[in-house]
Amino acid sequence: MADEGSVEDYPTEIEEYLTGFESSVSSVHNVIQTLMSVSKGEHLKLDSLDQAKLDLMSAYTLNSLFWMYLMTQGVNPKEHGIKQELERIRTYMNRLKEITDKKKAARLDKGAASRFVRNALWDAEDSKGKGKGKDKDSTEGPHKAKQRKLK
Repeated sequence: MADEGSVEDYPTEIEEYLTGFESSVSSVHNVIQTLMSVSKGEHLKLDSLDQAKLDLMSAYTLNSLFWMYLMTQGVNPKEHGIKQELERIRTYMNRLKEITDKKKAARLDKGAASRFVRNALWDAEDSKGKGKGKDKDSTEGPHKAKQRKLK
């Protein structure tokens, strides 16, 4: 960032912070270079959800960097249009998260559920009436009783 002759330009107390800042900026630069080096063909090979995630992440990152740039220039980003843009991107990120959560959610097997309910329902009156010689207190299980059909 600076050569040894310019050490007097800033206080020595913040040298560690400046070194950390410089390494952070270089890592952000490397990530952006990697992102920009991805060809459109490789981007199109991704699943549509992954494409949306990548696009939203890229837009949010660039807008956040612009937010930081405005801060360094003394401009209040809360009064700038970048705030609305970041909120818009966050809205889309939340919608994408809802979609992926729905995709991961457990699904109901309607056939199995209907068989389960059909087999669990039995008519106690029919089983008592068809006892043929047994008293009314007989304990027939649901497997011997007449079952109702679900429509």
